[in-house]
Amino acid sequence: MAKPPKDILETVEMIVERDARYNIEAYNFIMQALNYTVNKLKVRRHVSAQELLGGIKEYAKEQFGPMVRTVFEHWGVTQTEDFGNIVFNLIDSKLLGKTEQDSLEDFKDGYDFKEVFE
Repeated sequence: MAKPPKDILETVEMIVERDARYNIEAYNFIMQALNYTVNKLKVRRHVSAQELLGGIKEYAKEQFGPMVRTVFEHWGVTQTEDFGNIVFNLIDSKLLGKTEQDSLEDFKDGYDFKEVFE
């Protein structure tokens, strides 16, 4: 039987071992973008997929400027649904929570990467 993870990094490493579609940095970015979004909204409540997608968009532009798409592609992220997959992997690993209304579908077609990040 596998021993329980000691910290967030170890948990994320275990996620990446199970689902190698996304670079570990993508998970780190999502956690940072969630924190950015919560602080920007000035709320201490559940953040919806649409709110998170908006925060991801702003935070990514601040962090990476015109290199956003290149960075995301390096991480295996090419559409907003990829953010949903990462979020739900974090939820499945108990690093994030969700409500009954939350769904992976909420992340589908959030915005067009080429349009938003060029």
